[in-house]
This record gives sequence, structure tokens and C-alpha cells, in this order.
Amino acid sequence: MLLLPWRRGGASTAARALLARRLHGACYFSEPDDDPPFTRIVERLPRAPAEAAVKREAQGGGIRPPEPAHSDLPFDFRYSYSETDPAWRPIGFREPTRFSPFGPGRLDRPWDGVAAALVGGEATAAVATSREEALGEPLSEEEVAQLVERYRHSDCSRQINLGKGGVTHNMLDDIHNHWKRAEAVRIKCLGVPTLDMDNICFHLEDKTGGKIIYRNLNIIILYRGRNYDPKQRPEIPLMLWKPLAPIYPRLVQNVADGLTFEKTKELRNMGLNSPPLMKLTRNGVYVNVVDRVREAFKTVEVVRLDCSHVGSSDCKKIGVKLRDLVPCVPLLFKDEQIILWRGKLNQETEES
Repeated sequence: MLLLPWRRGGASTAARALLARRLHGACYFSEPDDDPPFTRIVERLPRAPAEAAVKREAQGGGIRPPEPAHSDLPFDFRYSYSETDPAWRPIGFREPTRFSPFGPGRLDRPWDGVAAALVGGEATAAVATSREEALGEPLSEEEVAQLVERYRHSDCSRQINLGKGGVTHNMLDDIHNHWKRAEAVRIKCLGVPTLDMDNICFHLEDKTGGKIIYRNLNIIILYRGRNYDPKQRPEIPLMLWKPLAPIYPRLVQNVADGLTFEKTKELRNMGLNSPPLMKLTRNGVYVNVVDRVREAFKTVEVVRLDCSHVGSSDCKKIGVKLRDLVPCVPLLFKDEQIILWRGKLNQETEES
């Protein structure tokens, strides 16, 4: 009668009032566990500080920077070893010299804008002794033939491409990485450095401590040595970016040494009107360029090289190398054309 009062016609008004009072009072005397979903959640307590943070604060706070790297290599660190000469003195810089390409505080050698000079004088005799120990006994002809046959092909997986930067600093680390799992590495040279392959071979052997066992045009195979141990490889800190090239004195003078302005202008016009000796391509192999220029100077006084597909930057680098290797006097770099004069010294030697 209390639950279903509306179905009984004789239900009293007092019973209905009692049921309504019970239903109305149930919401006030409900159990504490029956919280509605919108009840406010108590905020979380703050985390306890980590042990590492407590130790840092005890040591004075802040993150301690890593110690600068140290290397025992007995030479100055440069971006390129084969394309720069320590005798060249720049007249200016394109970026502040305080910014080292090795990163701030990552190397114990100061950066002067061109190189990270060696601090202190490490004994070169000890380095030469360690290199001889790593090379061990010389290879026999049969062993050399086996290594050459394994690494000389173009599909060799142990290959490093050497471009217009020449023998760069980070390339030394790449060579040692290949030497971890291979006895030799194949190096393919292209571009301006191929004008002087002897210079490339010298720096590869001098900076890595290896031995060149094969050389054909622009292909080099560099052997690591019999007793090479990858765990004892030298520490080579990497350059994080390529530094901007310094500013050097002007390559082509308005008046060549030993000539008048009229004679210099006459030689320039003669070179522009003469047929080009060679037409160079971008990232080509320039192994025979020096010999051909020397042969041409035996019969003509001025030589023109067509560098229309090379680029202005590489065109200037080619002129600098030819000036030192031939030797000759650069007269003009215009419209990517190189005009070279054999000079008075070569002319007097030829006449005598």
C-alpha cells in the first residue's frame, strides 16, 4: 500500500504524505560513497624533487658543460688540408674569429679564423713510431693485388668521394670509420683538387697514417696497415659547420709584374681572341691540365681555358693552382675564361 498508493483507491492521504516525506529525505541521508560524478576532485600533492636535481643544487646549481675535447694529432686543424696553404695570410675575415666551427668550448685549441693551432709541442717522433707500428711489414705483391682487385671497382661499398673541398678535416674521421671493418678504402677524387694529385696523396698519408697502395688517375686506395687497431684510433673532434673562407689578396693585378699597362692589355686581348686550349667541365678530372698548359707554353705566349661550365668560384681556384704548378701569371678571369701568360722567367729560359 505504501509503494503503490495510486493503485489502491482506499489509500489515505496520510500514507501518501508519509511516502513523499521518505522519498524527499533520501537525498539528504544517502551514503557518503554515493558521490555524484560532478564532485570536485582533490588536487594532487606536489612532486618530491628528483635526486639528480637535489645533487645539482647541492653542487651549486646549473648544468656543468662538458670538458673540451683533446686530440694528440701533431698538426693544426683546418677545414681543408690540401686546398689551403699555411703560408697564405688573409687580409680579412667574413665572420668573427671568436666563433669556432668546432663549437663553443668543445676543443682545447684556439681558433684564429683559419686554423685551430696546436697547443704545446707534441713529439713528432712518437707519432712516426706509432704509424710505423700500425703499418707493420710491407705488403707483398700478391697481397697488394688482392686488395686492389677488391676495392678498385666502382661498385665498392667502401668509397669516399673527394670533391672541391679536397682533404677536409671531417674526412679523416670518415676514413677511420671505414677502417673499422675494412682493410682499405677507395677514394674517388673530382674537381679542382685533381689538378695536383701528388698533394692529395701526401695529405692523405700524412693526416691518416695510412699507405696508398693504388693510384690511377683520380682513383686512390688507402690501406690502413697490418697492425691497425680501431680501438686505438686517434681522437678527431668534428667540425659542426663549414667556416667561411677568409679574404685573400687579389689574384689578378691590373698590371702584370714586369710589364706595362699597354703590354698587359695587349696580352689579354690576344688571349681572348685565341682559341681555347681546353674546355673544362664541372667536377671533372683535371689530371692532365697542368701538363697540357706547360706543353702549350713552349709554342705560344698566352693560353686561354674555357671554364664556362665550371663556375666562377672553381674558376678562381683553378687559376691559383695553375699559377703555382706551371708556373705562370694569371692575366684575366672574365666571363669564366682564364687567360694565362707564361711569364718572363719561362720565356728567358726557353730562349736560352
